[in-house]
Amino acid sequence: MTLSDTTKVTVPDHILSKNVRGESVLLNLNNERYVGLDKVGTHMWTVLSGSESIQKAYETLKDRYDVAADVLRRDLKDFVEKMVGHGLLEIHER
Repeated sequence: MTLSDTTKVTVPDHILSKNVRGESVLLNLNNERYVGLDKVGTHMWTVLSGSESIQKAYETLKDRYDVAADVLRRDLKDFVEKMVGHGLLEIHER
């Protein structure tokens, strides 16, 4: 999977999410599988789904977390790839 700084991610219509005490449960209605996210995963999910691009999400997240830039970029890319693999996010190249 090729992701660039301008890649935008969106949540498909067949995904339901519920936030409970800062953590989330995501349900894929197409395959009836769910994924649980901890507080950091929930924050990444929220920022990514509301950002214009992965780069914009990265900029927002780097201001929040005390982590090396390369680590955050890798973690963000891994997160997107896993969520796309589960059918929970879709990617759109600009």
